Amino acid sequence: MLVKTYGSAVNGIHAATITIEVDVTAGIKFFLVGLPDNAVKESEQRIRASLQNNGYRIPGKKIIINMAPADIRKEGSAYDLPLAIGILAASGQMKSKKISDYIIMGELSLDGGLQHIKGALPIAVKAREEGFKGIILPKENAREAAIVSDLEVLGVDNIKQLIDFFNGDIEIEKTELDTRAEFYAALNNNIPDFSDVKGQENIKRALEIAAAGGHNVIMIGPPGAGKTMLAKRMSGILPPLSLQEALETTKIHSVSGNMTANDTLITSRPFRSPHHTISDVALVGGGTNPQPGEISLAHNGVLFLDELPEFKRTVLEVMRQPLEDRVVTISRAKSTVDYPASFMLISSMNPCPCGYYNHPEKDCMCPPGMVQKYLNKISGPLLDRIDLHVEVTPVSFTELSSKEKGESSNGIRKRVIDSRVIQERRYAEDKMVHANAQMSSKQLQKFCNLDKESSEMLKLAMEKLNLSARAYDRILKVSRTIADLSNSENIESQHIAEAIQYRSLDREGWAG
Repeated sequence: MLVKTYGSAVNGIHAATITIEVDVTAGIKFFLVGLPDNAVKESEQRIRASLQNNGYRIPGKKIIINMAPADIRKEGSAYDLPLAIGILAASGQMKSKKISDYIIMGELSLDGGLQHIKGALPIAVKAREEGFKGIILPKENAREAAIVSDLEVLGVDNIKQLIDFFNGDIEIEKTELDTRAEFYAALNNNIPDFSDVKGQENIKRALEIAAAGGHNVIMIGPPGAGKTMLAKRMSGILPPLSLQEALETTKIHSVSGNMTANDTLITSRPFRSPHHTISDVALVGGGTNPQPGEISLAHNGVLFLDELPEFKRTVLEVMRQPLEDRVVTISRAKSTVDYPASFMLISSMNPCPCGYYNHPEKDCMCPPGMVQKYLNKISGPLLDRIDLHVEVTPVSFTELSSKEKGESSNGIRKRVIDSRVIQERRYAEDKMVHANAQMSSKQLQKFCNLDKESSEMLKLAMEKLNLSARAYDRILKVSRTIADLSNSENIESQHIAEAIQYRSLDREGWAG
């Protein structure tokens, strides 16, 4: 008897429906075809044990299972459940009437229990697109999949429960969520506030500009000046995620297996802070079975690299292309996977190995040439892609001991949101551009016209600082953001002047 069940294969953050054809006929042996990996091939043993422990069995006949389309590689253990249900239905041990209405996914334990799977959200999205009545998956993934409306989501604890459901003996409670209500209820999560930071008003101003335009930042200063503290508060001044951004971000974390049983939508902008020992594959993604890296997990949020020169040179260089294209492409011999990587890069570094170069009170203990050598660990092309270079100075005792609270994140965030509204209107015709940092060369010419005074000032800076063409573009983008924060339609000379001062590391002789 031939029976078809349906599963799903996740590629990148998108899913493709897999048709599992099970044919049980006279003969012996178990055949599993359709480009399965080792984890799928090992499913026979898990299925055999789980069925036996629940009063069922794999029939002693010839079983041929084809997973179509055969040119898509089937990876992981989440196909256990659809394979097992197909075998039971094809051998007449359960009814098969309702099976074709559902996408079925789940990893089996030997006692028949179901384990958490990766990628439930993109699988549910695909199931709705293709007109399936619903999706059946482990109970731990049910809330995650229930984000998708107009789809029946059934979370099950074990295979016996599912067999009884298909036989008509029980009903499984549907998991239902009001996606918009969940989204808005979780929007105001607790995030560290800028009012906790004493002093550093010029740094707060630079981070406000970065948040308003989606710009990348590097902070250079001695230990204990507050670089990490400031960076950790960036998420609190960024605009709230839109529902579409939240769905896209949740997809990436779903594919990575970061969602727990109680998680639904990710409503806060991600803040990722990998250790400097991270590998290039862990940062950008990849592996034998490609997975998203830290830059994709930071999509629509912040990637914070503390002590930037301590990262391996190869790790930093692989970020150059994603910083420009806002997507990372993982290429393998048989497949290519694209992961979104639209993140804000916030980085920090000491000015030298001892940390006290240019310190107002402490002497630098580094030998001659060491400061430049330390700075050279970060390549020129990477520095070019960082819009704002900000020097962080130590906070004075007077400021530290002051009882006055600084401006809260909510006040800064309001100005950032107002600036982003201006940018959304400006780029309304281009769905790929949402902030000034994403402007194309054509848009730079259209929206960054300079008057004579501003043009002369920028020309002088280019010549004196020996800036690259990319640095020229970055200055224009930052000045456009500063103008938006000032609610100015045109870029004026003071906006250009402020943008130029944020190119500290381009200055000749900065490192002595």
